[in-house]
Amino acid sequence: MQAYHDTEWGVPLHDDRKLFEFLILEGAQSGLSWQLIMNRREGYRTAYEGFDPEVVAGYGEADAKRLLCDAGIIRNTAKVAASISNAQAFLAVQEEFGTFADYMWAFVDGAPIQNAWRTMEEIPAQTDLSKAVSKDLKARGFRFIGHIVVYSHMQATGMVNDHLVDCFRHAEVARH
Repeated sequence: MQAYHDTEWGVPLHDDRKLFEFLILEGAQSGLSWQLIMNRREGYRTAYEGFDPEVVAGYGEADAKRLLCDAGIIRNTAKVAASISNAQAFLAVQEEFGTFADYMWAFVDGAPIQNAWRTMEEIPAQTDLSKAVSKDLKARGFRFIGHIVVYSHMQATGMVNDHLVDCFRHAEVARH
């Protein structure tokens, strides 16, 4: 977890495959701990063939069954089904906006929101913006994409800088 915090969390991402990876992982995390998901990240990479949205979008019933038997991931029927339908919705967003990154980053006018939290208690689990993004994603067919999941996704992918101001990463991430 420390390495993830120190090198990845909050760094602005514009790579569609990485954004898709975090959509899969954040959806899987719903109701569970992030540490559990991070402990299974490599299992997810293998099971979801490198998080290629085009490949995942083409998954059928046999692939869903394979995923549900894979001990390297969270074997939840609804979450697995959502990951496949989300891949299809992801491709539709790419088709409409050019990239998923362009779609997502438009919600923050292309630049990360720079928060200045001093304590962990100040960091919200959701915001009006995450509610709006969640609503739009759901309208586009995404599932397991509630406003808390969306805010977590925004934090992980650097759309918001929620490192505490006294954390060495706050200034580093702000420079990206």
